[in-house]
Amino acid sequence: MSSGKTKSSIRWSEMKNNMYHGKSVAASLVRGVYILEKDRQGKRYGVNSLAPPWWLFFNFQLLHTLVDDVDSSIFGAIYELKPPPYNCSNNLQRNPRFVIAFRGTITNGDSVSRDFKLDMHCVINGLHQTSRAEIAIQAVRNMVTSVGGSNIWLAGHSLGSAIAMLAGKTMAKCGIYMQSFLFNPPYISAPIEIIKDENVKLGLRVAGSMITAGLTIAVKGMQQQQQKSLPTFDPFAALSGWVPCLFVNPSDPICSEYKGYFEHGNKMEEIGAGKIERLATQNSIGCLVMGAFGKESEPLHLIPSAYLTVNLSPSVEFKEAHGILQWWKPEMHLQSNLYKYNL
Repeated sequence: MSSGKTKSSIRWSEMKNNMYHGKSVAASLVRGVYILEKDRQGKRYGVNSLAPPWWLFFNFQLLHTLVDDVDSSIFGAIYELKPPPYNCSNNLQRNPRFVIAFRGTITNGDSVSRDFKLDMHCVINGLHQTSRAEIAIQAVRNMVTSVGGSNIWLAGHSLGSAIAMLAGKTMAKCGIYMQSFLFNPPYISAPIEIIKDENVKLGLRVAGSMITAGLTIAVKGMQQQQQKSLPTFDPFAALSGWVPCLFVNPSDPICSEYKGYFEHGNKMEEIGAGKIERLATQNSIGCLVMGAFGKESEPLHLIPSAYLTVNLSPSVEFKEAHGILQWWKPEMHLQSNLYKYNL
């Protein structure tokens, strides 16, 4: 992205049918958050800042930055679309008037310690208990209260994708389904997808589904006995109307398992084991064990529905497979599928 390029004239009227443009815009705005933080660390301000071209190219303006209360790093940004007059009159209902974007981990510089700690919270399903997540969710709530949720996009990469997913799930439980672009979202599980032998992969997934479903029945049964008088609420079913756009690379062990997660659900339905898989789909063994000991825990990475896009282009190294830069290359070999949860 170069500041020397002319601004793009986006055909927002075509956006809903053109995933390439949607992901390119969202990925660029996420990249802008990364550069904002690197500008801060490098003390580059004003005309010396390298970040603005990443949003100005698409006619966005930076409305607010989201700052971590622990290390003062910039981890998110709220952008407002300011299209030229000739390009906005007919598309106001299709424009994402605002985009809230979150960066992932920066592996060097001032923010590395805080970012890695949040990565660990993500692994143990404790991200929702961190102040960065609270700041992010509150920012999303405030924007939805001000302008409504239908014309706000959420976007994030890696750790930022997990934060965006947490915010999206929080709003979905309130009946507000936000358009979301989640790049390389962490899937907290063994990366079975990287195994080459399809029979071994299938066997491991079936065994995992049986174990998870069995534990679910045992733990949920025990909880129901202890809470007979309380009304039941199924948070997973409440999320079924939210269909975030997930972008994963099978060579990235951090997010690759989303491919198997959704494909395996279809296979289990085909062999008549759909009920077992639906139990397994919405629970993780770690969270079930915590629940058995009375500790409330909801797996952040598990979602009922998604529009999943897989980058099948070969990746030379992990950095490339996990990076945000891959998601606006025009020559990518992409495979997209819609997965809807059956209640």
